[in-house]
Amino acid sequence: MDTATIPRLSANEVAAYRRDGYVIPRWRLSAAKLSVLRAALDRLIADNPEIRPEQLISAHLKAGPERTRGSQAFLDFARDPALLDVIEQAIGPDIILWGCQVFCKPPKDGMEVPMHQDGRYWPIRPLATCTAWVALDDSRPENGCMRVVPGSHRNGHVYSHRKDTRPDLALDLVLEDGQVKMEEARDLVLEAGQLSLHDVYMVHGSNPNRSAKRRAGVAFRYMPASSLFDRALYKPQTRADGHVVDFTNRPIFLVRGKDRAGNDLAAGRA
Repeated sequence: MDTATIPRLSANEVAAYRRDGYVIPRWRLSAAKLSVLRAALDRLIADNPEIRPEQLISAHLKAGPERTRGSQAFLDFARDPALLDVIEQAIGPDIILWGCQVFCKPPKDGMEVPMHQDGRYWPIRPLATCTAWVALDDSRPENGCMRVVPGSHRNGHVYSHRKDTRPDLALDLVLEDGQVKMEEARDLVLEAGQLSLHDVYMVHGSNPNRSAKRRAGVAFRYMPASSLFDRALYKPQTRADGHVVDFTNRPIFLVRGKDRAGNDLAAGRA
């Protein structure tokens, strides 16, 4: 199936996304498109040997403020009209692509992503984002697939997080204990070429990869263009491991509709 024929979300899939905070739709990449993205991933890893493959921020930018030497292939895919049709069902017709990150867990030592909410550290007001997480490898419990707490998004609340600077964590913000029912967490099992969508408030994470199989996926971050990407909200940060996050100069892209919040669409452009 080519992306041009990917079906829009069904009414049941839209309802599941609203109810649970995530959905795994019927959507699936063609073999050709999957091959293109896998080749882009291989080049990305080869071009960034000094960055852990779980931390390849702004993978869609050939050159950006966050060190990663990215690939145009990811940006091209993020603009695919069939994918945007699905995103539109989640957040509306005015869409800004503001982020793209590769999460590639190598075999045996793939890093843990602690349970967290994305909205805890994103500079978007009002807070809103749909993340499309595209599996480039089979993603299963044994190699550290994503885990979610269904319904944890419903009250639109950002929970308390604590700092954890252990070097084996891909993120340094961890959800404080006792705020959601972790015993209800589910594994999101995906075959290569499938995707999941999840809401900005949903609690999620993933276990380390101790298996012999790599687990790679790429997350595309879309916000409604009625929200503001507030570049002044957070200063650029560099973690002890060299992991850089810089929202102040990150380019963002209006990929459908109109900007309705006065976003700076020129920042970070060469």
